[in-house]
Amino acid sequence: MTAILPEQLAITAPARAKIVELLKEADKSIDSVRIFVSGGGCSGMSYGMTFSESRENRDSVLEDAEGCKVVVDPIALCYLQGAEVDYVDDGVNTSFVFNNVFRAVGGSGACGGCGGAH
Repeated sequence: MTAILPEQLAITAPARAKIVELLKEADKSIDSVRIFVSGGGCSGMSYGMTFSESRENRDSVLEDAEGCKVVVDPIALCYLQGAEVDYVDDGVNTSFVFNNVFRAVGGSGACGGCGGAH
């Protein structure tokens, strides 16, 4: 396992605090949060998070003294290069937000196969 560097994936203070809170409330078998990337095609990549009970040798890990533990597999980390995970609470909605995700793939998020203007 290797450490996730800030230039690879930044996690804001509010996101770190929420991850710590969620891990404290989770079942004892949960040891981290896994960030994943899936999809492709016209809708682009989907970025998400789930609880994780294990880590693989190829995973990259972000772990801090406050208890924030995040794992990412090597393929997902490629798509997350330069991205930022934030946690937003606007009083009505709360959610994790992935910012700057298109930096890694060098695109705008538009699908070239749909005939749309770029």
